[in-house]
Amino acid sequence: MSALADWLGAASLLAGALLTLAAGIGVLRFPDALGRMHAATKPQVLGVLLLLLGLALRLRTPADLGMIALVAVFQLATAPVAAQMIGRAAYRAGRIDRALLDVDEMAGR
Repeated sequence: MSALADWLGAASLLAGALLTLAAGIGVLRFPDALGRMHAATKPQVLGVLLLLLGLALRLRTPADLGMIALVAVFQLATAPVAAQMIGRAAYRAGRIDRALLDVDEMAGR
């Protein structure tokens, strides 16, 4: 059972590292603020959660699992807020092509 958990942990670590790498490349390569914001939040959060899952499968002690759970909760709580703030700041600074928006809820403000 321990060997299976180690293999699953290694696979989770590898998948998380690849998703986090893809997020970093997306932040560098996407041309507009909305694309960069998407790359900085969606795959990055999933990558970090997979990394944390891999760590949890490898470490397996209650203290470590508690710390990993706290990191996961804070990651899930702060990433959407950061994306919202970045998107709003980019919108207000005029760095978003409004033609790309399907619905512009802030047009009247």
